Formats: sequence, structure tokens, C-alpha cells
Amino acid sequence: DVNDEAGAETVTLIEAAGGRAAYKHANVADVSEVGSLVPFALESFGRLDLAVNNAGVGAMPKPVQDVAVAEWDRVINVTLRGTFLALQSQVAHFTAQGSGSIVNIASLAGISATPQLTPYGAAKHGVVSLTRSVAKENAALGIRVNAVAPGAIETAALASLPDEAKAGYAAEIPLKRLGQPEEIANATTFLLSDQASFITGVVLPVDGGTEA
Repeated sequence: DVNDEAGAETVTLIEAAGGRAAYKHANVADVSEVGSLVPFALESFGRLDLAVNNAGVGAMPKPVQDVAVAEWDRVINVTLRGTFLALQSQVAHFTAQGSGSIVNIASLAGISATPQLTPYGAAKHGVVSLTRSVAKENAALGIRVNAVAPGAIETAALASLPDEAKAGYAAEIPLKRLGQPEEIANATTFLLSDQASFITGVVLPVDGGTEA
């Protein structure tokens, strides 16, 4: 991440729960900074078997003709280019190792239309395409690549909305509630794990039935 305070807090939380963690400042749109992440993981933990590509940003809703090129570039650079660069270094490592499992965090925006959110939708469609293509490229090498496509999840941004606004989002979901971050974590953990050993190239919606 580029938020060092939040990174340090995350390490503290993981260690308090009995786990091991390490944080490294890195901008995922920067080739050299992304290239340092796999070596950092190996130095910190001795080996690397699993990877999750979760970095992404959006832009304020507006018609496509009003989207500034700078807004477009920022969303594409972080959300799509960042995933591409991370995949390159992860796949290179897992190829040499002979195994590995990767999960990209996509979005329902990557499998449906996104009016007023065209940069984000385009970037997440790209993440979906990367997932499927890289999965097929590397299946014979023992590398699995999948994606999770979250729907409306009660992250900090959604949680800060008024109750009426959250109720409005929930009313449009067949399960009639917002998803929780832990539910995305659970789906991601499953796809990374040996329980999903015969699954690759899948984009799994975790959306309360929205895309059913």
C-alpha cells in the first residue's frame, strides 16, 4: 500500500491475532516498486505460495464525456496496470517454483455494465480478462489464477453512508443485506486453498445473488 499508517496498523492487528505479517510501501502502478514485492515476501517469510491482488481505485460518477483523462489514467494505472504488473512477478516466481495460487479482486463492475463509472468498469473488465487469460496460460505449470467479484460490501465507504442509503442498496440485493468484508475474505481464502485445487480461471461473484 502507499498508506504507511494503515499498513502498520494492519500488521499490528494480524500479529495481535497470532499471525505473522510484514508491510512494504509500494505503488502498484510503478514497475520497480511492484517488482520488489515478491523478493520482500521471500525475505520476510522464506517462501511464497499464495498471492492476492487487491489494489484498486475508482472515480466520481459522471458521464463518459466528462471523465478527465487524468481520472481515467489513475483508475487504469492502479486497478488494471497494477494487477498486470503484480501478475507478471508472481507468475514468474510460481513458474520457477512449480506451483502457486493467485486471486485477483475484480468486481461486479467487471462482469456487467457500469454507466457513470466507465473508468472503473473498464479497469475491472480488464482484471477479469487478465484472470481468465493468465489462468489458461499457466494451468499446465501448476499455477491457478481466479478472481472474486464483490457486490455491495459494507466497507468503510459504505458503512459511512446514512442508514437510509445503506437500506436502499440492501433492498436491491436478493439476500436483502449488504455483504461483509469477511465474506470476501472467506471466498478469497477458499479459492487460494487446496480445497479449490481443481478450480482455475473462475470469476466468483460474491454479491448476495445480484447477478444470479
